[in-house]
Formats: sequence, structure tokens, C-alpha cells
Amino acid sequence: MGAIDIPAAREGTLPSILVDNARQRGEKTAIREKALGIWQSWTWSEAAKEVEWLACGLAEKGLTRGKNLAIIGQNRPRLYWAFAASQSLGAVPVPLYQDSIANEMEYVLNDADIEFAIVEDQEQVDKLLEILPRCSKLKHIVYCDPRGLRHYENKELINYTDLSDLGQQRAKNSPDFFKSELDQCRPDDVSVILYTSGTTSKPKGVCLTHRAFVDVANGDIGFDGFNDRGEILSYLPMAWVGDHLFSYAQSLVAGFTVNCPESSDTVMIDLREIGPTYYFAPPSVFENLLTQVTIRMEDAGKIKQWLYKTFMGVANKHGPKIMDGESVGLIGRLAYLLGNAFVYGPLRNNLGMNRIKVAYTGGAAIGPDLYRFYRSIGINLKQLYGQTETVAYVCKQPNGQAKIDSVGVPMPGVEIKIADKGEILVKSPGLLKEYYKNAEATQEALTSDGYFRTGDAGFFDDDGHLKIIDRAKDVGALNDNTIFAPQFLENKLKFFPFIKEAVCFGDGKDSVCAFVNIEMDAVGNWAERNGLGYSGYVDLAGKEEVYDLIGECVAKVNADLAKEESLAGSAIKRFLILHKELDADDDELTRTRKVRRGFISEKYGVLVDALYDGSDSCYIETQVKFEDGRSGAISATLKIRNMDNATANQSQGVQ
Repeated sequence: MGAIDIPAAREGTLPSILVDNARQRGEKTAIREKALGIWQSWTWSEAAKEVEWLACGLAEKGLTRGKNLAIIGQNRPRLYWAFAASQSLGAVPVPLYQDSIANEMEYVLNDADIEFAIVEDQEQVDKLLEILPRCSKLKHIVYCDPRGLRHYENKELINYTDLSDLGQQRAKNSPDFFKSELDQCRPDDVSVILYTSGTTSKPKGVCLTHRAFVDVANGDIGFDGFNDRGEILSYLPMAWVGDHLFSYAQSLVAGFTVNCPESSDTVMIDLREIGPTYYFAPPSVFENLLTQVTIRMEDAGKIKQWLYKTFMGVANKHGPKIMDGESVGLIGRLAYLLGNAFVYGPLRNNLGMNRIKVAYTGGAAIGPDLYRFYRSIGINLKQLYGQTETVAYVCKQPNGQAKIDSVGVPMPGVEIKIADKGEILVKSPGLLKEYYKNAEATQEALTSDGYFRTGDAGFFDDDGHLKIIDRAKDVGALNDNTIFAPQFLENKLKFFPFIKEAVCFGDGKDSVCAFVNIEMDAVGNWAERNGLGYSGYVDLAGKEEVYDLIGECVAKVNADLAKEESLAGSAIKRFLILHKELDADDDELTRTRKVRRGFISEKYGVLVDALYDGSDSCYIETQVKFEDGRSGAISATLKIRNMDNATANQSQGVQ
């Protein structure tokens, strides 16, 4: 590879860097959006003007320094401009997850003292109008997409276009206003409040500064060589720290182009059209992509299946070594080149990853087979580690040092200490300023010498790579003092394509037991190939053959645990397959799809009791919320499978 063109480090506030980009890169594309099948583009100069007009419009409506503004919707240029516009006035944007239900939004809107909200469409407007009587400070709701809102007469509603037009007039009448407001902003001002997922308690507002994001973006650029010729597809929630870093702050600092997909349903199509150079996705997205590939190959002709199987064998043997710059013999390299022509290249192109220089994953453990697959076909997939409170900036894997069981080495400027019970303590350029209106939580999160308590347990290996075991508070022990690390076990189960979610129990017990959610697409495809009929999720999940299939996965996990002396005693003894998928709308998962283990153990206490009292089945009826807002109930008698004498039989296709 040639020398990487790394931009000079940037300074200032995020909107001031946007204005600098308009001067330095004026006609270069800053952001695109796909609408009605057509990509629309804005240059840096055009984006800066849009931000100025929106800022002036908001000022006309009363948004002033120190106030907070909510942003809700899918990734859209206007919503990214809302961040910069509010920050230009010294106000603070507070993004909310667009799929949150109204009651969840109510908590954040009140906790953050929200007076203004900029939202995408009618769906978000309806949620805010529903809770408006209980949100006393919310006075203005700006909507970007007017479809369906023609006959709404609420005085709080403002059309984005009208607001921008108002701002243009303000800018024309007071040409120095925007610059004077921007000049009053300082790097150590709070630039955004990002709310935590609330896995175990109410979400907390994490106050992060301009300096934190700019310093972290500069560090990332130096580490992985981002530059203004790059492209990124922005499809992950705008309320998540990773999107705010990659799609907003880092795009400003490095100057690369942000692409907003038409909808969540078109992400894969849009990914192939754009061919981004930088990409981030949680392990579940990479897993879903591989599952789709596997399903398509199972339905392909014999010649294609033979080519895929043959050259994937070559890729598994030589691909990771080639990716890491290790020595591979001439015959191996020639075989890999052939595989690249017939299989890997077309596959990367089909996935929209042919131009990717760096792909990241984080937030959960990624399975070794999954990790190896992507790296073996030439995608530079690397793991990273961080939290909202550190701007997702703690560790990354350097090029040539990819390790499946680590999250990499400390990033430039990061200091890490391992405290009692293995808890990871971090100092980072991206460290939070405080929790919003929560001095007690701020004090609890930081040590006396300024380290952030991550709550994760881990250790450094001999190569200086950090390895994560589990959440420190979740690490417990069985009654025989065997270490019980539930997340570690759950991740091992989720490495199998047939398992979507898992929840393990065992702290203070004699053995480990588990709940399992099947991956409907993968298990459904397996059932069809094996002539197994079913009427839906509940029916499929209860099939004896599916229990056999999942049992093989559990047995394989137990076999792996047996090789680890300290974990051998935590083999899973009994499991059941839940009759419904765990869902954030039912409070079983956070919006970032983290398992709320305590809530689940309480909600499904009758099932937990049945796992441990020797029952071979258990009846349960569960209340659920449907997407259209209705409530209902799902009932089933769930089988419970013993694993005492099970072995890791792979005859049914478990890999």
C-alpha cells in the first residue's frame, strides 16, 4: 500500500470546522440523501448555508445559548444540519432513538428540559403530540417531511422549510448574526447530550464536549488514515455515539462524504450503490449478512456451491494471513487470486464492500467464524471498544494485529488501568464532562484520579491487547465457586447462526441454565431444507427437531468450555427456547439490543424456576406490544431440554 494521506489535526468547535470546510472544500460533496430512488447531493458550501439558515430560523423562534433541542428520526441531512445549527447558537442537541415509543421519549424530553424538537416525519410528530400534555417545556416541534401533516393545526408545529425561509430572511437582515453567535462557542462547551441505553436503570444524559469529539476524530484519523476522499453510509441510529462520531464529527474533521439511505429497508441496496470506504456495524448486522449469503448458497446450483466451498477453503487457509501481511507461498497466493476473481470479489461487490478500507464492529462479541469469514475474503474487519462516556474511543485493533479474542490496543491518548475484580478504568480524550443534572452519577462514574469506571471486566494479554470478559457486576459464581460470566456464555451461543439471543442464569446456583431465541430466517431455511413444516415462530420454536438443532449448538459451547479450566464448571445444563423474540418494545432489550437480564429473570421467573426445579416443560402466557400500538398475549407450553449427556454432534449442519 502507498503512503496514506492523513489530514492535519483540526481544532475548534464542530460547526466552526464545518464553516472551515466550506472555505477549504467548498464544491466537494459533503452529504448525500437517496429520495424516491435518486441520490441528491449537497456540497460543503451548500451544507454550511443550510446550517446558517436553520440556525437563524431557530434563533427567530427563541432558541438561545444553553437551551436543549431534541432531534428524532432516521439519518437525514436536515437532521445532521440540526446538530450543527443548534451548536452554532450555543444550544445543545439531544438525539433520541427514532424507534422509541412515546413513553420512552417522554422521560428524555422532560429530563433534558427540551423546548425545541426537530423530527423527521408524521410518525415522530404523532408521538410528541401524544405526550405533549406531559412535557410542559416542549413548545416547538419542527417537522422535515410534511406528508400526512397537511390538516394538523397544532400551534407547536413548524414546517422545516418555513423555518429555513425565516432563517434566510434573518441572515439577510443581520448578516453578522450567525458568525457572532458561532464565535462565542468554545471547544469545552457541551456539544451534545447522548442518553445511555438504560440497561439496568433510567437512561442518563452523557454531556460531551466539542473538544472530546474533535480530539477523538483526530486520533482516529491518525490511527486508520481517514481522509476527505472517503465515503460512509450512515444508517445506524443518530442517538448512538458511534453514528454521532463517524457520521457527524469525523466527517467534519476528516472531510469525507456522508450518505443517508432512503430507508431502513433499502440499506443493502444503497450500500451496494455507494460502495463506502469506511463502514461500521454491530456483529448482528455482519451475522445477518453472512446468514443471507449462506441461505443463497444453499439454494444455488451445484457448480456454484462447489466453487464457493472450494475457494472458501482457500480463503480460510490463506486469507487472514494475506490480510495481516504474513508470508504465504506462491501456490497459496495464486489460489487466492483465483478465488478473488471467481468468489471473493463478486461476493464483496454483492455485499457493497468492494471499496472498504476499514470495517469496524463493536458493542458485542463477534463469533470467530464470522470474524474469520470477512477477513478471509479481503474485508479489513477490526474490533473496537468504547462507551458513550468515552466517545467510543478506548481500544482498536491495529492493521496487521487482528485477534478474534481481543478488542485491540489503547488508542492514542488513552490510559487504561485494571482495578479490583478486573474492572477496566479509562482515561480518554473523549471522556464525558458530566451526566446531565446528575452530579451523584458523575461522581460514581469517575475515580478520584479522573478515570472512568467502564463497568466491564477484562485483562491485557502478552501482546498488550485488551480482552473483555463480561460486565464486572455480572461476573458471579456458581455454588461451587466456578466463575459465572453470563455475557461470555451468551455470546458463545449467539456465535451460531441459528441463535439470535440468549440469556444465561447461574449466579448463586448449582448449574447454568439458559433461554434461547432462534434466528427465524436461518432456522426457517433449515426447516424447509429438511422438510419440516411450521406455521410461525411459536410453532417452529417448539419443534422437537429444532430443540435437537439448538441442543447441538449448546453442546458445542459446552465442549469449548471444557477446554478452559476456570470455566469448565459453567457448562449449560438445561435450556429452553422462548416462544417469542425478545423485544425492546417489551422492555426485554435496550434500544441498542442489549439484554436486560434482571428484567427478563423477573418477567419470566416461572420459566427460570422450571429450569431449576427439574420440570420437563412449563406453561407461560406473556403480554406483548405490537408495532401498531395494540397489546396482546402469546401463550405456549415450553419444553425444557437437559444437556447432561449431550455431545457436540454436528450431523444436522451446526458449524
